[in-house]
Amino acid sequence: MAERKSIESAPKDGSKVTILWKDGDGVVNESIGQYRDGGWWVYTDSDTQKKVDPTSWRPASGDDDDQ
Repeated sequence: MAERKSIESAPKDGSKVTILWKDGDGVVNESIGQYRDGGWWVYTDSDTQKKVDPTSWRPASGDDDDQ
């Protein structure tokens, strides 16, 4: 698994990456996210997207150099 990086270094070109973020209950989540429209977005289910404030990132699964 690739090492997590500071969210400030994440690509903001629309690439999908794995991000770590906390929900309103303080639960840490790991999701595929994408930066667009001035923020980070994740799918909460197949039809619903949510804007989140991630703390770190790594390349999305399958994009790791470690594989």
